[in-house]
Amino acid sequence: MALITQGPASCPHPLYLEECRRLSHADPVIASLIKRIGVCQLRPRRDYFATLCDSIISQQLSLAAAATIYQRFTRLYPARRPTPRAVANTRMPRLRTVGLSRQKAGYIKDLAVGFVDGTIRPSRFAQQDNEAIIEGLTSIRGIGQWTAEMFLIFALNRLDVLPVDDFGIQKAVKRWYTLKRLPGPATLRAVARRWAPHETLACWYLWQSAHLE
Repeated sequence: MALITQGPASCPHPLYLEECRRLSHADPVIASLIKRIGVCQLRPRRDYFATLCDSIISQQLSLAAAATIYQRFTRLYPARRPTPRAVANTRMPRLRTVGLSRQKAGYIKDLAVGFVDGTIRPSRFAQQDNEAIIEGLTSIRGIGQWTAEMFLIFALNRLDVLPVDDFGIQKAVKRWYTLKRLPGPATLRAVARRWAPHETLACWYLWQSAHLE
C-alpha cells in the first residue's frame, strides 16, 4: 500500500519530538530505533478521497505497479485531482483503461459514491474517534480494517493506532524484540502497552527500521 512508503524527508521538522522522547523513556527498543532513524516525518495527507483511491489501487500490487496505475488514474481528471463527483460520473470502461481490474474500478466508484452521498463525511473526522471512522470507511466495498487503520495513521495522523495485522509491524517486532516467531495480535498488544498513547509513532519507526542493517 502506497500510504506506508513515506521515508524520512531531507529536511527534519521538530514534529512529535516530545512524544518521541516519551516513547524513548518507555521502551529502550524504540529508543534505539529513534536514535538511528531520526526525527519522525509523518505528515497529514489532506486529500482524503485521493488517498483512499491510492490505497485501493495499491492492494495486492507492487509499489511500482501501483504507482504507475495511480498516476494514470489521476491523469483522467483536470489538474490530476480526482474528485468524488468526477469519479462517480466516470464510466467503468474509462476507469479500466488505466489498468484497473473490474473489481478495483468498482471499489473506487463505490468510494466516490460514498463521499457524494454522505456515507463518508470528512468534515466529521475531527470529532469522530478512531472506531467511528473505521466503521464508516469499512462500510465501503474494498476498504477493510487494515486500509482504514492506514488511513488513520497516514492521512489523519492519529497517534494511537496499532495495526496488529500489519505484516511489516509483525516482522519488525519479531526482529527487534528477538521473538522466535511472528507475533499474533495478543502478543503485539502486550508489547505495545508501553507505547500508549503513541502507538502510531512506534509503528512508524518499526516500518522505517526495515531499511536498517
